Amino acid sequence: MKESIWTRTRAAAPVRETLSREQIVQAAIETLDAEGVAGLSMRKLAAKLDAGATSLYWHVPTKDDLIDLVIDETYGEVDVPEPELAGWRAGALLFGHSLRAMVLRHPWLPEVIYTRPSIGPNATSLGSRGLVLFGAAGFADRDVDFAMGSVMSYVFGTANAEVAVHTAIRNSGRSTDEWVGDVLEQARVATANDPQMQESLRRRSNRDLATMHTESFVFGLDALLDGLATRVKK
Repeated sequence: MKESIWTRTRAAAPVRETLSREQIVQAAIETLDAEGVAGLSMRKLAAKLDAGATSLYWHVPTKDDLIDLVIDETYGEVDVPEPELAGWRAGALLFGHSLRAMVLRHPWLPEVIYTRPSIGPNATSLGSRGLVLFGAAGFADRDVDFAMGSVMSYVFGTANAEVAVHTAIRNSGRSTDEWVGDVLEQARVATANDPQMQESLRRRSNRDLATMHTESFVFGLDALLDGLATRVKK
Protein backbone atom coordinates (compact mmCIF):
# COMPACT_ATOMS: atom_id res chain seq x y z
CA MET A 1 0.00 0.00 0.00
CA LYS A 2 1.32 3.41 -0.90
CA GLU A 3 2.14 5.91 1.80
CA SER A 4 -0.79 7.98 3.04
CA ILE A 5 -0.86 11.77 3.12
CA TRP A 6 -1.41 11.38 6.87
CA THR A 7 1.92 9.61 7.41
CA ARG A 8 3.96 11.53 4.86
CA THR A 9 6.11 14.49 5.92
CA ARG A 10 4.47 17.67 4.67
CA ALA A 11 6.70 19.90 2.57
CA ALA A 12 6.80 23.59 3.46
CA ALA A 13 5.13 25.89 0.95
CA PRO A 14 7.07 28.81 -0.53
CA VAL A 15 7.13 31.91 1.64
CA ARG A 16 5.10 33.91 -0.90
CA GLU A 17 2.44 31.25 -1.26
CA THR A 18 -0.97 32.69 -0.26
CA LEU A 19 -3.13 29.65 -1.01
CA SER A 20 -3.76 27.30 1.92
CA ARG A 21 -4.59 23.62 2.11
CA GLU A 22 -7.79 24.53 3.95
CA GLN A 23 -8.95 26.71 1.03
CA ILE A 24 -8.24 23.91 -1.41
CA VAL A 25 -10.17 21.36 0.64
CA GLN A 26 -13.22 23.60 1.01
CA ALA A 27 -13.26 24.39 -2.71
CA ALA A 28 -12.94 20.69 -3.50
CA ILE A 29 -15.89 19.82 -1.25
CA GLU A 30 -18.02 22.49 -2.94
CA THR A 31 -17.15 21.03 -6.33
CA LEU A 32 -17.82 17.47 -5.22
CA ASP A 33 -21.18 18.40 -3.69
CA ALA A 34 -22.21 20.08 -6.94
CA GLU A 35 -20.66 17.80 -9.57
CA GLY A 36 -19.59 14.54 -7.92
CA VAL A 37 -16.24 12.76 -8.14
CA ALA A 38 -16.25 12.80 -11.94
CA GLY A 39 -16.48 16.60 -11.89
CA LEU A 40 -13.39 17.10 -9.72
CA SER A 41 -9.99 17.71 -11.30
CA MET A 42 -6.91 19.55 -10.12
CA ARG A 43 -7.08 21.80 -13.19
CA LYS A 44 -10.71 22.73 -12.54
CA LEU A 45 -9.98 23.31 -8.88
CA ALA A 46 -7.05 25.60 -9.69
CA ALA A 47 -9.33 27.66 -11.95
CA LYS A 48 -11.99 27.84 -9.24
CA LEU A 49 -9.38 29.19 -6.80
CA ASP A 50 -7.85 31.47 -9.44
CA ALA A 51 -4.49 29.82 -8.79
CA GLY A 52 -1.91 27.94 -10.80
CA ALA A 53 -1.75 24.16 -10.65
CA THR A 54 1.71 24.45 -9.10
CA SER A 55 0.23 26.22 -6.08
CA LEU A 56 -2.18 23.35 -5.55
CA TYR A 57 0.54 20.73 -5.80
CA TRP A 58 2.60 22.41 -3.08
CA HIS A 59 -0.25 21.66 -0.68
CA VAL A 60 -1.87 18.57 -2.21
CA PRO A 61 0.48 16.50 -4.40
CA THR A 62 -2.16 14.27 -6.03
CA LYS A 63 -5.91 13.95 -6.53
CA ASP A 64 -5.86 10.83 -4.33
CA ASP A 65 -4.37 12.94 -1.54
CA LEU A 66 -7.13 15.49 -2.07
CA ILE A 67 -9.80 12.80 -1.75
CA ASP A 68 -8.23 11.70 1.55
CA LEU A 69 -8.33 15.28 2.78
CA VAL A 70 -11.94 15.94 1.83
CA ILE A 71 -13.13 12.67 3.37
CA ASP A 72 -11.47 13.56 6.64
CA GLU A 73 -12.95 17.06 6.51
CA THR A 74 -16.47 15.61 6.31
CA TYR A 75 -15.82 13.43 9.35
CA GLY A 76 -15.25 16.66 11.26
CA GLU A 77 -18.93 17.51 10.71
CA VAL A 78 -20.18 14.54 12.74
CA ASP A 79 -21.32 15.15 16.30
CA VAL A 80 -20.25 12.55 18.88
CA PRO A 81 -21.53 13.70 22.28
CA GLU A 82 -19.83 12.96 25.55
CA PRO A 83 -21.67 10.21 27.45
CA GLU A 84 -21.57 12.28 30.66
CA LEU A 85 -23.78 14.86 28.97
CA ALA A 86 -26.17 12.72 26.96
CA GLY A 87 -25.91 9.16 28.24
CA TRP A 88 -24.75 6.44 25.89
CA ARG A 89 -28.15 5.66 24.30
CA ALA A 90 -29.13 9.27 23.57
CA GLY A 91 -25.55 9.95 22.51
CA ALA A 92 -25.57 7.01 20.10
CA LEU A 93 -28.85 8.24 18.59
CA LEU A 94 -27.41 11.71 18.07
CA PHE A 95 -24.24 10.22 16.61
CA GLY A 96 -26.23 8.07 14.18
CA HIS A 97 -28.43 10.92 13.00
CA SER A 98 -25.47 13.27 12.64
CA LEU A 99 -23.52 10.71 10.59
CA ARG A 100 -26.51 10.12 8.31
CA ALA A 101 -27.00 13.85 7.76
CA MET A 102 -23.33 14.22 6.85
CA VAL A 103 -23.51 11.49 4.19
CA LEU A 104 -26.69 12.98 2.70
CA ARG A 105 -25.02 16.40 2.51
CA HIS A 106 -22.13 14.87 0.59
CA PRO A 107 -23.65 12.26 -1.76
CA TRP A 108 -20.28 11.58 -3.43
CA LEU A 109 -18.90 9.98 -0.26
CA PRO A 110 -20.13 6.41 -0.91
CA GLU A 111 -18.11 6.37 -4.12
CA VAL A 112 -14.79 6.96 -2.37
CA ILE A 113 -15.03 6.29 1.33
CA TYR A 114 -14.57 2.50 1.15
CA THR A 115 -11.49 2.59 -1.07
CA ARG A 116 -8.98 3.94 1.46
CA PRO A 117 -8.28 3.83 5.20
CA SER A 118 -9.80 6.69 7.20
CA ILE A 119 -6.87 7.65 9.43
CA GLY A 120 -6.92 11.44 9.26
CA PRO A 121 -7.25 13.56 12.42
CA ASN A 122 -11.01 14.05 12.21
CA ALA A 123 -11.68 10.38 11.49
CA THR A 124 -9.48 9.21 14.36
CA SER A 125 -11.01 11.79 16.72
CA LEU A 126 -14.48 10.57 15.79
CA GLY A 127 -13.38 6.99 16.38
CA SER A 128 -11.85 7.80 19.75
CA ARG A 129 -14.89 9.71 20.97
CA GLY A 130 -17.20 7.02 19.65
CA LEU A 131 -15.34 4.33 21.57
CA VAL A 132 -15.68 6.38 24.75
CA LEU A 133 -19.42 6.72 24.09
CA PHE A 134 -20.00 3.01 23.53
CA GLY A 135 -17.61 2.12 26.31
CA ALA A 136 -19.88 4.07 28.66
CA ALA A 137 -22.66 1.63 27.80
CA GLY A 138 -20.61 -1.16 29.34
CA PHE A 139 -19.09 -2.69 26.23
CA ALA A 140 -15.49 -3.78 26.71
CA ASP A 141 -12.62 -5.30 24.74
CA ARG A 142 -13.60 -6.11 21.14
CA ASP A 143 -17.31 -5.64 21.87
CA VAL A 144 -16.91 -1.87 22.03
CA ASP A 145 -15.39 -1.91 18.54
CA PHE A 146 -18.17 -4.17 17.27
CA ALA A 147 -20.92 -2.05 18.87
CA MET A 148 -19.68 1.17 17.32
CA GLY A 149 -18.96 -0.57 14.01
CA SER A 150 -22.49 -1.96 13.91
CA VAL A 151 -24.01 1.49 14.26
CA MET A 152 -21.70 2.99 11.65
CA SER A 153 -22.37 0.13 9.22
CA TYR A 154 -26.12 0.56 9.64
CA VAL A 155 -25.95 4.32 9.12
CA PHE A 156 -23.68 4.13 6.08
CA GLY A 157 -25.75 1.32 4.56
CA THR A 158 -29.07 3.13 4.85
CA ALA A 159 -27.67 6.55 3.92
CA ASN A 160 -25.85 5.12 0.90
CA ALA A 161 -29.12 3.56 -0.28
CA GLU A 162 -30.81 6.95 0.05
CA VAL A 163 -28.04 8.54 -1.97
CA ALA A 164 -28.47 5.92 -4.69
CA VAL A 165 -32.22 6.61 -4.90
CA HIS A 166 -31.69 10.38 -5.07
CA THR A 167 -29.08 9.88 -7.78
CA ALA A 168 -31.44 7.70 -9.80
CA ILE A 169 -34.18 10.33 -9.52
CA ARG A 170 -31.84 13.13 -10.56
CA ASN A 171 -30.56 11.13 -13.53
CA SER A 172 -34.12 10.34 -14.64
CA GLY A 173 -34.90 14.02 -15.17
CA ARG A 174 -38.20 13.55 -13.36
CA SER A 175 -39.55 14.95 -10.10
CA THR A 176 -39.37 12.84 -6.96
CA ASP A 177 -43.15 12.40 -6.91
CA GLU A 178 -43.20 11.31 -10.55
CA TRP A 179 -40.37 8.83 -10.05
CA VAL A 180 -41.85 7.34 -6.88
CA GLY A 181 -45.31 7.15 -8.44
CA ASP A 182 -43.96 5.23 -11.41
CA VAL A 183 -42.03 2.79 -9.20
CA LEU A 184 -45.10 2.15 -7.02
CA GLU A 185 -47.34 1.61 -10.03
CA GLN A 186 -44.94 -0.89 -11.57
CA ALA A 187 -44.72 -2.68 -8.23
CA ARG A 188 -48.53 -2.84 -8.00
CA VAL A 189 -48.74 -4.48 -11.40
CA ALA A 190 -45.90 -6.92 -10.69
CA THR A 191 -47.37 -8.01 -7.33
CA ALA A 192 -51.06 -7.94 -8.28
CA ASN A 193 -51.57 -11.49 -6.95
CA ASP A 194 -49.62 -10.97 -3.73
CA PRO A 195 -51.92 -9.52 -1.01
CA GLN A 196 -49.07 -8.94 1.44
CA MET A 197 -47.11 -6.86 -1.04
CA GLN A 198 -50.23 -5.02 -2.17
CA GLU A 199 -50.95 -4.04 1.43
CA SER A 200 -47.35 -2.89 1.87
CA LEU A 201 -47.65 -0.72 -1.24
CA ARG A 202 -50.88 0.80 0.07
CA ARG A 203 -49.13 1.73 3.30
CA ARG A 204 -46.44 3.53 1.33
CA SER A 205 -48.60 5.19 -1.28
CA ASN A 206 -49.50 8.24 0.80
CA ARG A 207 -46.05 8.85 2.28
CA ASP A 208 -43.50 11.18 0.72
CA LEU A 209 -40.08 9.68 0.05
CA ALA A 210 -38.12 11.78 2.57
CA THR A 211 -40.54 10.88 5.37
CA MET A 212 -40.39 7.18 4.52
CA HIS A 213 -36.61 7.21 4.52
CA THR A 214 -36.42 9.03 7.85
CA GLU A 215 -39.04 6.85 9.55
CA SER A 216 -37.33 3.70 8.32
CA PHE A 217 -33.96 4.97 9.51
CA VAL A 218 -35.30 5.88 12.96
CA PHE A 219 -37.00 2.50 13.37
CA GLY A 220 -33.87 0.60 12.37
CA LEU A 221 -31.50 2.63 14.54
CA ASP A 222 -33.78 2.27 17.58
CA ALA A 223 -34.05 -1.48 17.01
CA LEU A 224 -30.27 -1.81 16.65
CA LEU A 225 -29.62 0.10 19.87
CA ASP A 226 -32.28 -2.00 21.65
CA GLY A 227 -30.38 -5.10 20.56
CA LEU A 228 -27.01 -3.69 21.60
CA ALA A 229 -28.39 -2.80 25.02
CA THR A 230 -29.25 -6.47 25.67
CA ARG A 231 -25.65 -7.48 24.98
CA VAL A 232 -24.05 -5.25 27.58
CA LYS A 233 -22.41 -7.38 30.23
CA LYS A 234 -23.74 -6.59 33.68
